[in-house]
Amino acid sequence: SIASADMDLNQLEAFLTAQTKKQGGITAEQAAVLAKFWKNHRAKIHESLINQSCWDHVLRNISWRVDLKAQSRHIEQINTPVAIVEMELGKKGQ
Repeated sequence: SIASADMDLNQLEAFLTAQTKKQGGITAEQAAVLAKFWKNHRAKIHESLINQSCWDHVLRNISWRVDLKAQSRHIEQINTPVAIVEMELGKKGQ
């Protein structure tokens, strides 16, 4: 919850306080450890989540055309337009 909301220190304090008051929640010591960890590693965690949510491939090129069927098993399908789309993907950063 802390990482997905990218909580600032005020939000973190309110969240952890609420967690310590819940029945079966965390202890004050656990809340203090979590707060210290979040303060020290927030930027790294946020960057990691952003990198995981980005696609590894990027769209390099796209082209399309419309063809007409010249042959078909069924006469009704002759001259039916068919769209053909070609997409070229590449690695991010290359």
